[in-house]
Formats: sequence, C-alpha cells, structure tokens
Amino acid sequence: MTIGPAPFSLRQAWTTKSVTETAGRKAPKFSNRHPTDPATWMLPARYGSMETQNHPLLHSLPPGFRAVVIGASGGIGSAICDLLQSRPDIGDLVRLSRSYGDLDLLDEQSIEAAAGTLGDAPINLLICATGVLTIDGRPPEKALRHIDPDTMLKQFQINAVGPALLAKHFLPRLDRHFRSIAAFLSARVGSISDNRLGGWIAYRSAKAALNQIVRTASIEIARTHPAATVVAVHPGTVRTNLSNPYSQGHATITADQAAARILQTLDGVGAEQTGSFLAYDGSQISW
Repeated sequence: MTIGPAPFSLRQAWTTKSVTETAGRKAPKFSNRHPTDPATWMLPARYGSMETQNHPLLHSLPPGFRAVVIGASGGIGSAICDLLQSRPDIGDLVRLSRSYGDLDLLDEQSIEAAAGTLGDAPINLLICATGVLTIDGRPPEKALRHIDPDTMLKQFQINAVGPALLAKHFLPRLDRHFRSIAAFLSARVGSISDNRLGGWIAYRSAKAALNQIVRTASIEIARTHPAATVVAVHPGTVRTNLSNPYSQGHATITADQAAARILQTLDGVGAEQTGSFLAYDGSQISW
C-alpha cells in the first residue's frame, strides 16, 4: 500500500471558508491560489488524443480527495493509479492488491484488515479493478458441454463474491458529506439482454452477478451516503494479459487510454445515476 500526500497548499485551501451550500450540503471550491490549479491540468500525451486531453479529470471531487484503488497491480488498476498520482489535487492514493497490502479477494479477513488500515479518513474515489477471465489456465467455455463446476465456482468467488466483500468493507467508508464515487469494473458480456453470441457461461454469469451486487449495494449506500455514486463499469477491450488471447477482431485500447476514459466518465456521473451499468465512454449498458 502506498500513500502520497497532496500539495500542502491544496489541503490548506480546502477549509470551512472555501465551501458553499450546494444541493443541501456543503461542497468545496477549488482555490485559485495554487500554481497547479486542476482547471489547467493537462493529461499526459500517452493517454491518447481524445477529449480528455484537454479535460480536467475528476474536477467534481473535492481538492485533496482520497482515492483507493483495489487491484492496483493489474493492467487497468496500475494505469488508473499512475493517472491519479499525476494529478496535482489528489490527497491520498491508496493502492491495494495481493502485492500492495496483502489483500486477497478469497480471504475476507485480509479484506477487512486492509479496510481497517485506512483509518477514519473518508474515501472520495473507490475503484475495484479486480477480475479474472481464465481459471487455472482453462479458457472460457464455448458450449454447455465445457462447463466445469470447480471452474465456475472459482469464477464466482473472484468476480462476484470477492467484489461483494469489498463492497461490504469499503463502501461504508465513502465520504458521507462530500461527493464520492465507487466503481466496480464489470464487463459488457455480463449483460443478459445484450447476450447474442452465447458461450463464456461462467464468466458471463459471474459478471451478471457482480452487476446485481453493485445495483443492490448502491440502493443501501444511498440511504446513508446521499452524495455517493456507485456504478459498474465496462472498461472496453483493453490490451492486458487478461484479454489479449481473446481480443482478435475487436477494437482495442491501451490500459492508459481505458484509465483516462473511465475516470472521465466517472467524473460526469451524478448521484442520481447511482446503481447504473456504464461503458467506459459513459454510455448506458442494458442489464
């Protein structure tokens, strides 16, 4: 786990004198005293020549915001961490995975312990970038005859039960007073209504279960965290070790580009959209 401090002047700028009443609650303003004002921050070139190149990612979060990325050692998770770390307005960046903080999705005690290390400071951005496509070298099923019960159980353990336990221990730590966002990386193939090709039964089913977990959790969290947004996000076909063997014939993007697009999408999602299933470009995906 790594934690990086925000520039001191940004922390100073977020005081009781720099808040206004918005939608019935206090919301922070950006200080114009800092030389690296987030409004003028530019996205590094490797993130692509998309709209985000001139767009201040995550300007909707309070200055000095706290981010927690679970799955920080994976392709997308590490790219999100790199992008967040480069922002001048971030306060704390907490990286969690088996490599950072000994967090194991199959061990609830390790999840609870990792959450406990965060202390009392609230989370403004929570990213769950965990997931697996193949189990023990077994590729996704192409037909019913390929279903293996042990493989299917492991798919659900990692892609559904694990994220459910993360929701259990981390979502209550979202900020109760200021805007907060929680995103769980899902997959378009988890959409039931969009399934027109069949196959990949265990993976599809586990991701569909994840979507239901996110939807249900968002309803509960909204009762105690009215400014929170909890969503499932399809990251696109990203060139990572997970997807490379199965991406032929599909348009792909780099992990850096996916990270930038995901963060831009999350920045524009309001609390009224909590419980949604979104693509990396912000479009709605049917359940």
